[in-house]
Amino acid sequence: MEIDRTTRSTAEVEAAKIARQADRADALDAKAERKTANAEAAWEKHERDVARLPEGGEPIKVGHHSEGRHRNAINKAHNSMRRSIDAHSEAEEAARRAEAAAATTDARYNPVTVANRIEKIGADIRRYERQIIADVYDPEKGYRPATDEQKAKRAAHYAPKLDELRDQLAYWEQVRADQIATGKATGYSRDTIAKGDAVKIRGHWVKVARVNAKTVSVETPYSWTDLAPYAEIQDHQPAAA
Repeated sequence: MEIDRTTRSTAEVEAAKIARQADRADALDAKAERKTANAEAAWEKHERDVARLPEGGEPIKVGHHSEGRHRNAINKAHNSMRRSIDAHSEAEEAARRAEAAAATTDARYNPVTVANRIEKIGADIRRYERQIIADVYDPEKGYRPATDEQKAKRAAHYAPKLDELRDQLAYWEQVRADQIATGKATGYSRDTIAKGDAVKIRGHWVKVARVNAKTVSVETPYSWTDLAPYAEIQDHQPAAA
């Protein structure tokens, strides 16, 4: 059988991931429904077993002809209670897993996560590009500039990985652009934030102490400042003039 070595685009890979995750979430949701139905049936069975016990908590009459039937009824009620508890626990776990599966795609496309992924992919691209032009170590003369031939060889070696990373970068940059355009994400930067402004980060308003290339330094109640990426800024209020 011939192996398909065609490289899929990031958009195709992500679409496949989303489809698989949706199928998994649906399957887990159906399983949770079955487990819940089993738990309800187990509880109803326990209630029927309890109803068969003598009324008023009547004690076992040792030696009486009813002793065996009474003990069996107690054991059935006890066992059905245990099965009901186990079934309820299984239903809760199945529901938890179904909820987690349903939230997986949302978490992957969380605006802050997307912004962080863009930063990481960009850093990876720059790392490979530095490796292509990096100096070469000569045991006799130390480091020397790489020759054009060496750079070309490295470029050819890293080309597939760089193509993949650049495709990923383009995809996630478009995702972020769409999120900003629809208001799902904010697009703050050092061009829109200034020292003295108030910014909302993780639900709390803080004052900007300094703006940096990729982060803002914000004041704290202590003697130091905290750093936060621009992507984490949820809202912004310019300083009073």
